[in-house]
Amino acid sequence: MDFNSLIEHPEVLLLVLAPLFFVCILAEWYLGDRRGRLPDNARYHLPEVVCNFTLAGLHQGADILTGLLIAKLYLWAFGWRLFDIQMGLGSFIALIIAQDFCYYWFHRASHRVRWMWAAHVAHHSSERMNFSTAFRQSLMYPLAGMWIFWLPLVLVGFDPNWVVFAVLLNLGLQFFVHTQAIKTLGPLEWVFNTPSHHRVHHGRNPQYIDKNYAGVLIIWDRLFGTYVKEEETVEYGITKPVNSFNPLVVTFSEWRDMFREAFAPGLSMKQRLALLFAPPAAAEAGEEVDDAGPEHKLVS
Repeated sequence: MDFNSLIEHPEVLLLVLAPLFFVCILAEWYLGDRRGRLPDNARYHLPEVVCNFTLAGLHQGADILTGLLIAKLYLWAFGWRLFDIQMGLGSFIALIIAQDFCYYWFHRASHRVRWMWAAHVAHHSSERMNFSTAFRQSLMYPLAGMWIFWLPLVLVGFDPNWVVFAVLLNLGLQFFVHTQAIKTLGPLEWVFNTPSHHRVHHGRNPQYIDKNYAGVLIIWDRLFGTYVKEEETVEYGITKPVNSFNPLVVTFSEWRDMFREAFAPGLSMKQRLALLFAPPAAAEAGEEVDDAGPEHKLVS
């Protein structure tokens, strides 16, 4: 497949990258499971690996089913674009940076809005960190509203196919930060999201919760006050564990809890809306917490 075909069908990008993903998985498995050079929570546990790959398949299936509708919406929005951006090296770099900026806010919202957290929690519910964790995604992202965050790029004037390509490239690059095999990348830690930064993001240690939202560039966390350096050993997972390798339980447990709480009898409309859209822990506690509230705890 040539590059033009890839841009016309950006959804196949992750399939193109798949062989590299599996080489990395095999290398990490060899280091951890065969040579014992990685922590126990970096090793591959078969039931969880099967769960992770099943979740990836369900995620891809949901994207395919909803992709046509979202594509039509993007094409409609493209008709209202502010500029006619011709794609070249400079505009491609601008798109990659702009998309990464949008990803930061999508990711931050996915931790601070319970409706979006209900989808994103599947990715965080593992108590292990290895490359297979990157495949632990949710089929509920279209319903949660992930696609909304790329609309500004289309409205500015970036071709929808290029926008989708940038989104998938960003997600593909994030595969490589889900590992404990790499401790630090030196000066690159200042600019790029790295395994060290992302291990922090997956931690349920109090000082690590809701930090390091970066996709590819860590500069957004540094600019907006959500950066934390990896210091204390990371304890992976969420503060209310799912305790299941059933992909349907992993996918829907938070949606179940959220709707059960939001539609319980005797609540005001304000309380119901808070249970759906407030930060997760604040919603459960019936509190109103600002986006920067340090007392927030991730829940599933």
